[in-house]
Amino acid sequence: MYGLIGKLEAPEDKRDALVEILKENQFSLPGCVSYVVAADVDDPNCVWITEVWASEDDHKASLQLPSVQSAISRARPLIVGMTRIAETRPT
Repeated sequence: MYGLIGKLEAPEDKRDALVEILKENQFSLPGCVSYVVAADVDDPNCVWITEVWASEDDHKASLQLPSVQSAISRARPLIVGMTRIAETRPT
């Protein structure tokens, strides 16, 4: 198993639009065990992503899917900051 925890920062008043794009494919990606998109309770511009994949290769392969590439290109203008908080090995 392979996991990632990331933090995205949206421009003011754009977080909800970013969240909607991020949620589009969350239940249909091959090898994806869990993909949680969460709005930060205290920061109105922050979004947390917690991902669990069957393998790191599944995660890498997902980034090449047309649906994911489309979401990335639409989300990119709504992201002003991105931090990889942790890479994990879920058990």
